Amino acid sequence: MSKQDTHFVNVFSMVIGLLVAVAIILFALARYVASRTQDVQVLTEADYARNVAARLHPPAEEAVAGKDNSAIAIKAEGPAAAGSAQTAALPKNGTELFEQTCSVCHGQGIAGAPKAGDKAAWAPRLAEGKATLYEHALKGFQGKSGVMPPKGGRTDVPDDLVKQAVDHMVQMAQ
Repeated sequence: MSKQDTHFVNVFSMVIGLLVAVAIILFALARYVASRTQDVQVLTEADYARNVAARLHPPAEEAVAGKDNSAIAIKAEGPAAAGSAQTAALPKNGTELFEQTCSVCHGQGIAGAPKAGDKAAWAPRLAEGKATLYEHALKGFQGKSGVMPPKGGRTDVPDDLVKQAVDHMVQMAQ
């Protein structure tokens, strides 16, 4: 190996070593900053964590023959039971309902939901008319591209509030 080759290998090794060191330092700095900011956000937004936990909670538990079903409690149907299942307070208007519930799917396009404000995605739905949109929002709908649960999963809210939320999304799409 010539002197130039040896010099090149030494310089190249040093440059690679420096790049690895910089990458490790940046990684450590990112971890440090994330640990300082993410924990604070979760601690200060307890309602957010409760709402996420409520949405992830299974909607129903079923008794299975031959299994221990003692942990499954029978809950009465009605507003009191619905209120205990949903930790979010009852929204006052359609905009609040959209922000609390509808935006979960319609904000990101989850489960085939048209994104709020996406005119192209909403155009064929708007062409069917508001009566159809109301019916799908209230009773649920399974289309070719996704599923809409009845009232977006918030069966504790009144029909008029759901219609206001639909009107809010229609306004965003126009």
